[in-house]
Amino acid sequence: MTNQRLFNAFVFILMCFLISETFAQSKKATISGFVYDSSNGEAMIGVNVYIKNAGIGGSTNNSGYFVINSAPIGKQTLQFSSVGYKTISVDVDVSADQHKQLRVELSPKSVNINEVTISSDKEKLADKLFAKPASKIEMSGSQVNAIPKVIEADLLRALQTMPGITAISDFSSELYVRGGTPDQNLYLIDGADVYNPDHAFGIFSTFNTNAIKKVEVSKGGFGAEYGGRLSSVLDVTNLDGNRNKFEGIFNLSLLSGSTTLQIPIGSIGSISGSFRRTYIDQTYAKWSKDIPDYYFYDGNLKGFFDLSEQDKLSLSFFKSSDNLKYKQDKDAPQSFGFFYDWGNTTGSLNWKHIFNQNIFSSFWVTGSSFSSNFKFDKILNLSEKNELSDYSFKGLIEYYATNELTFKLGAEHKVLRFLYDEEWEQGRVDIEQKDHLTTAYLNAGWSPTILWDFEAGARLNYFKADISSTNIEPRLAIKYRLSETSSIKFASGIYHQYLDRVPRLFFSSIWCSADKYIKPSNSYHYILSYQKQLGDLLQLEVETYYKDYKNLYSYNQNLNAMVTPGYFDASGNPVYNNTKGIFTRGDGNSLGFEVLLRKDVGAITGWVSYSLARTKNTYDGINQGNEYAPRHDRASVVNFILNSDINDLFSGNWNGEPTPKSSKWLLGLNFIYASGQPITAPASAYQVSTVPDGNDNTIPGENIPGYKLYPGSIDSYRLPAYSRMDLSITYEKDYGSWTLSPYLQIFNIGARKNIWFIQYQSEFKNNSIIQTVKKVNMLPILPSIGVTVKF
Repeated sequence: MTNQRLFNAFVFILMCFLISETFAQSKKATISGFVYDSSNGEAMIGVNVYIKNAGIGGSTNNSGYFVINSAPIGKQTLQFSSVGYKTISVDVDVSADQHKQLRVELSPKSVNINEVTISSDKEKLADKLFAKPASKIEMSGSQVNAIPKVIEADLLRALQTMPGITAISDFSSELYVRGGTPDQNLYLIDGADVYNPDHAFGIFSTFNTNAIKKVEVSKGGFGAEYGGRLSSVLDVTNLDGNRNKFEGIFNLSLLSGSTTLQIPIGSIGSISGSFRRTYIDQTYAKWSKDIPDYYFYDGNLKGFFDLSEQDKLSLSFFKSSDNLKYKQDKDAPQSFGFFYDWGNTTGSLNWKHIFNQNIFSSFWVTGSSFSSNFKFDKILNLSEKNELSDYSFKGLIEYYATNELTFKLGAEHKVLRFLYDEEWEQGRVDIEQKDHLTTAYLNAGWSPTILWDFEAGARLNYFKADISSTNIEPRLAIKYRLSETSSIKFASGIYHQYLDRVPRLFFSSIWCSADKYIKPSNSYHYILSYQKQLGDLLQLEVETYYKDYKNLYSYNQNLNAMVTPGYFDASGNPVYNNTKGIFTRGDGNSLGFEVLLRKDVGAITGWVSYSLARTKNTYDGINQGNEYAPRHDRASVVNFILNSDINDLFSGNWNGEPTPKSSKWLLGLNFIYASGQPITAPASAYQVSTVPDGNDNTIPGENIPGYKLYPGSIDSYRLPAYSRMDLSITYEKDYGSWTLSPYLQIFNIGARKNIWFIQYQSEFKNNSIIQTVKKVNMLPILPSIGVTVKF
């Protein structure tokens, strides 16, 4: 039986199962429903729901839906709690064989609504910590915006403050997660893949933080519902839109202007949209001939429609674009120049349907594309076109069999197309690939007692290009409560990746897929975690991990000398039409230890973290086959984040709620210390034969007559340690119907000269080599101002 038939059989059995369950009636009482934010009507994720004095409950899924099976008969009190919201109790009367469906709203302020009463009990963070998978990070848009930034808020740079996630330099927002590279991260926005999440050659990310509802990041050991990448998952859910009233926010910084608007659509739904655009091309570029015409923009539009109690529909669209026009002399029509533009477009349609109270389903149709175009305007006949498209259909079924046993069943089919076309006078690169990736997965969660929680699953991948590959990926997660406030967790899994990226400085990356020259990559994750609630508000997480990689691929630096053309065109010029020789194959491993102490609620919030890590890679034919640390490897990293109202900070109100006032000063601090990155240093100099030009001079272009530097072992030396402190001060004034918040941001307030790389400069004097070392630094102190208006 072929793999496609296996997949079809799986889908058929699943559908038969669903049909039978749709008409099945439970003989026990069931309570289900949705939980919403009372201030805007947004569905709430991860709300704890318990029946008091019964010891049973659950939590809401990503759609705000919950189910409690086998509910006791009679009058019951349900307790709903979530960090940042008041815990409430709802009284319900449950009878035998009844399916009770609720709509519950949580509010950050004390209110009394009909039968709902407000409880003063604080949420027990230990339950929230236990429910969260190992190595998972959750952030809201407001948390991201509170962190000091480079000119304006940035999601990826905010995540770089978490343990196990590092940056390679000040000039990059890319994420290096536990030794992995950026192409090993799966980026999702409302269910659609994003392949190039960067603006400005990697300095800024494409995500508008004011449009974000929730960010979930898994640094490893993620369940069977995710796949296709080796290292991590970043899942962004944008705002559905305020269903109660019109709401907006406008932000103006030195870099860009942005706005986010939310509008209710009667009683059936809402629309939210955001747009951001830089204005360098309309300001600085007009005043200075040295600044090229460059701008970027991004925007998203999302509609949410409440079709019925059983059906919810959402439509989401996202687009980002960078545009660069460079001209050496703007006043000369024939001056040398080039054009370069690149960007993403994604769209998704998501239908959520409740077959019955125990079966919740979600179906997506998504599309994602990335393209870049480069062309010289004059002199050089060189052009480049790079395209990637991804069209997917996927479905997820969540089956709540009992309070102790749940299942997730899903399937996905992707149609992928890659195109890279580069043309110059003497040749051409013309590579086009069209691939299919079909996956199916099953995940089971079992909680036999309040102390134990087991999750086991498997994912089946069938990848078809000019070769076919079938892989099974088992996943396992175990949790155990050591006490009421502490727990330990273990997670493990096998992961495969069928896409590889060619990174390029100042140009967008080129994606290609596994084929007869490139094997699928795989990794093994092993994670052990300890989590504890300290007091009422502090969370402590300690984790250690090991990752093993097989079939890693790095761009071949000797490509020009090794690659051979696929054929020659009519003019005799070579045409390169396959990936042979583009990459060098290798293996690797990462080992690490992380500590995170975090406080998410109260007048003072933030975290402090420490990570100790080591990454080693081995590539065929590189460094004589010996392992070495990649450029992004950092042994030790310390992060400290603090956000507070300045009055509360100095008055000692550290654990209480923020003091209500019509105006306040907000303080944000970000400190980072990281040990030095590895570099390759020269080991010696050697003399080469030179050809005199008739005047006893050597070949032009040699900066040392007859001498060259010979590199030592790859990345065997380390740069000095990196450290930086950022500061933000915001004055927030509430005028009732609107709020004004001017702010000052200072990046690298200590003006520390952190080294980016080292250049070696040499002179030949008096028959000897005189060598000097030039340090090239990262960003200096960078102050910026802006203003935010909420209405």
